[in-house]
Amino acid sequence: MQIENNTTELPNAARMRALDRATIAAGRISGTGLMENAGRAVVDAILRTWPALARTDHRALVLCGPGNNGGDGFVIARLLHQRGWQVRVCLLGDPARLPDDARTNLERWRALGTVDALSADHPADMGAGRFDLIVDGLFGTGLGRPVAPWLIGLVDALRKGTGPQGTARVVAVDIPSGLCADSGRPLGGHAVSADLTVTFHAAKPGHYLDQGPDFCGRLVVADIGIRPERDTQAAEGGGDDTPPAMLMTGPAVSLTKDTGSHKYGHGHALVLSGPATRTGAARLAARAALRVGAGLVTLGSPREALAENAAQLTAIMLREVQDAQALASLLDDRRINALCLGPGLSHTRARALVPPALDTGGPRRRAVVLDADALTAWEGAPDDLFDLLHPRCVLTPHGGEFARLFADLAEDLARPATQGPAFSRLDAARQAARRAGCVVLLKGRDTVIASPDGRLAVNAAAYERAAPWLATAGSGDVLAGLITGLLARGADAFSAACTAAWLHVEAARAFGPGLVAEDLPETLPAVLARLETG
Repeated sequence: MQIENNTTELPNAARMRALDRATIAAGRISGTGLMENAGRAVVDAILRTWPALARTDHRALVLCGPGNNGGDGFVIARLLHQRGWQVRVCLLGDPARLPDDARTNLERWRALGTVDALSADHPADMGAGRFDLIVDGLFGTGLGRPVAPWLIGLVDALRKGTGPQGTARVVAVDIPSGLCADSGRPLGGHAVSADLTVTFHAAKPGHYLDQGPDFCGRLVVADIGIRPERDTQAAEGGGDDTPPAMLMTGPAVSLTKDTGSHKYGHGHALVLSGPATRTGAARLAARAALRVGAGLVTLGSPREALAENAAQLTAIMLREVQDAQALASLLDDRRINALCLGPGLSHTRARALVPPALDTGGPRRRAVVLDADALTAWEGAPDDLFDLLHPRCVLTPHGGEFARLFADLAEDLARPATQGPAFSRLDAARQAARRAGCVVLLKGRDTVIASPDGRLAVNAAAYERAAPWLATAGSGDVLAGLITGLLARGADAFSAACTAAWLHVEAARAFGPGLVAEDLPETLPAVLARLETG
C-alpha cells in the first residue's frame, strides 16, 4: 500500500530548545524577534478566541517567570497596553538574572508600566484586583521541577469572580506552568489550569498526552518564524538520533482500492472467535476488517459457537476452528495473510491458538493482531509470548492489559511525577515495542503507537478531535479488526496501526453521541468517502 505522510512532529522540550538555537544561529531571526512574535501570537489568539476582549476597557494580570517564558509575558503586557488595556505585571524571581532577551523586553515594558515582585507573601495584596484576563508566563516547556503550590492557588483564586465579565480567562504561554511538556503529567501533582494555551512552532507531547488536554483548555499552535536548517545536528535535537514522536493528522496509508484487482488482491483476514455466548467481540472485529477493505474475512469458530455465529453473518465467511491442529490446517491456505486473536477468545483458547497463529517456524510469517484475551492469557509469563512474536505482529493493550505484560513499565507510569522530563506513555510504549520486538498500540484518549525501530505516533482524541463516546464496550474490538483489515490489504504493521487508530476516532466523531461499537464499522464508509473527495 502507498504510504501517506499525514503526521506532524511533536518535539520534546530538548528538541524544541535545539530548534530555537538553530534558527537563531542561522541568522533568520533574533531571540528578541522570536519573543516579539510569540507575544503577538498570544495576543492574536486571545482576541480570536474571545472577540469581546477586543474592546479597550479590560484589565489583565500578566505573571512572568524567571526565564524566556517571562520575556514572552512582558511582550504580551506591552501589546495589551498598546490596545488600551490596564495591565498589571508581576515577576517571579530576580530581574537581574533574567536571560538577555527577556531582560530586553522587561526594560521595554518598564518604559510603559511598573513590575511588582511576585512572592508567597503577595497573594493577599492581589486579591482585590479585578481582572478579565490572567496570563500565565511563569514557566515554559523546560520546567524540571514542581511549581510551588501557592502559585497554582494564586491563579485559581484570582480567576474566580474577578472582572466585570465574570470569571477571568487564563491563558498559558507555551504550556500551563507545572505541566511536563514531554509527558503531559503535572509535576508534583499540580499545574495551572488554562482556558487557552498558545504554543509555538509545534505542539509538544505534553499537550496531548496524559492529563495535558485537561490543563491546556483550548490549544492554538502559532508559527513564530522558527526555520532551522533541517540537516544540522542542532536542528535534529543536539545529536539524539531517536525519532521524534509524530501526531497523526490523517491515515498513514492510501485507502483507495486498486480497481483492477480481485478480492484476494486485497487480502484474506482470519478472525478467531471465542466460545458460545462470547462471540460478539470477534464479529465486531471481523466486520471492521471487512469494512476497511480486506478482500475476504473469515471467522474461525469453535464447534459449539457455529450456529450462534452463522445466525449473524452474511458477507463474512465462517469456518470451524476447534483447536490448534484445526487452525494449523486452515493456515495451510497461504491466501490467509492476516489474523486477529483475542476479542472474546477466552484464556484457554488463546493459549492454544496463539502459537500456531504466529507460525514461528514458517518462512512467510503472517501479520497477526493480538488483543484482549490473547494478551491477558500470558499474565505472569510475558516472555513466553515475546519469544513467539515477530515484527509483523501488533499488540493492542489498554492500560490494564499493558500492566499484565509490562509490569515494570506500568509501575513507572503510575509513580508520581516529581521532576521533568517525567516518564511518559511515549517512553513506556517505545520500551515495550523494543522488548516485544513488534508494534505496540497503547490504547487511550492519547493512543500511542510504537515500533521496535523507535518510531512513535500519537493519535489523540482531544481538543477538536475529542470523542468521549468511544468509551463504550466493544470499541477496542473494532480497532483490532481495523488493524487486521489493513494488514490484510498489505500495510506494514506500524502504518496499519496508525491508520486504524486515526480512522477509529474519525468514525466515532462522524457518528457522534449515542455511539455503540456496532456503529463504528457502519460509519466507516462515510469517512472513507470523505477522504476520497478530499
